Amino acid sequence: MKRLLLSIALMVISITCIYAQKRLVLYYSETGSTKTVAEELQKQLGADIEVIECVKPYSGNFNETMQRGQREMQSGEWPELKPLKSKLANYDTIFLGYPIWFGTYANPIASLVKNNDFAGKTIVPFCTFGSGGLNTSTDALKKALPKATVKEGYGVRTARVAAAAKELKRFLIENKFVQGTVAPLPAFSEQKPVTDAEKAIFNEACSSYQFPLGTPSTVGSRKTPDGTEYKFTVKSGGFGGGGGDSSIIYVVVGKEAGAKPEFTQVVR
Repeated sequence: MKRLLLSIALMVISITCIYAQKRLVLYYSETGSTKTVAEELQKQLGADIEVIECVKPYSGNFNETMQRGQREMQSGEWPELKPLKSKLANYDTIFLGYPIWFGTYANPIASLVKNNDFAGKTIVPFCTFGSGGLNTSTDALKKALPKATVKEGYGVRTARVAAAAKELKRFLIENKFVQGTVAPLPAFSEQKPVTDAEKAIFNEACSSYQFPLGTPSTVGSRKTPDGTEYKFTVKSGGFGGGGGDSSIIYVVVGKEAGAKPEFTQVVR
C-alpha cells in the first residue's frame, strides 16, 4: 500500500513539474500565417510570447524574399536579428515557430540558432508551409542544436491556418503540454493500389496547388471524428513533388455533406 501511494505521489509530482515548466513561444513570421499559429499556441499554453525581428526586414513580396533568401543561403551570411527581449536562460521549453523556406526553416531561424545558446532546452518546432517541411526542418534543428532536445512538432499549410486551433489542441494534449483528454486516432489501413474514386479525391485536393505533386500509386485511410483521412504514396514529378522521387501526401475529407478534399501536408 505504501509503495502504491509513493508511486502515485511521484506521478503527481512529475505531472505537476511538466505543467509548471516555464515556456516561451518564439517565432518568426513573414506574411502573418505563422503569427496566427503562434498566438493561438500562446493562448492555449498560457506561455510567454515574442516575435523574432530582422534588423533589415524582408519586403513581404514572395519573389523578392526568395531572391534575398537564396543570396543569403549561398553566401552563408544570415540576416541580422534585433536583440531578443526575453532571456532564453529563463525558459525550460521553447516553442519555435517559422515559415518553411526552401524546404527548411526560414533564414532568420538560422541566425537565431547560430547566435543563441539552446543547450539543455526542450525545443518544440511549429511551422507554416505551402506543401510541407515540418519533418525536414525538425531534422535540421536537431543537427543545428545538438545540445538541445528537439521534440516532435506541429505544422500546417498556410491555406489551412483556420484549422490550427483545433489541431493544436489535440497536439498539445497528446504530447502532454496541457492537461486534457482526446480519443486516440486509429492507425491508417494498409497501403493498397489507388482506385479511380480515390485518385479523384487526390486530384481534387491537390489540383489547385501551384506545383505538380505527382501521381498517387497506393493509399491507406482511417476514419476520424472529423471525417476521413487518406495517406497517399505518390510518385513525384517536378518541383514540389520531391525531385522525381516518392513522397507521402495526406488528404482529409470532412464529414459534412459536400466537404471538399484538401491536402494537409507533403512528407518527402
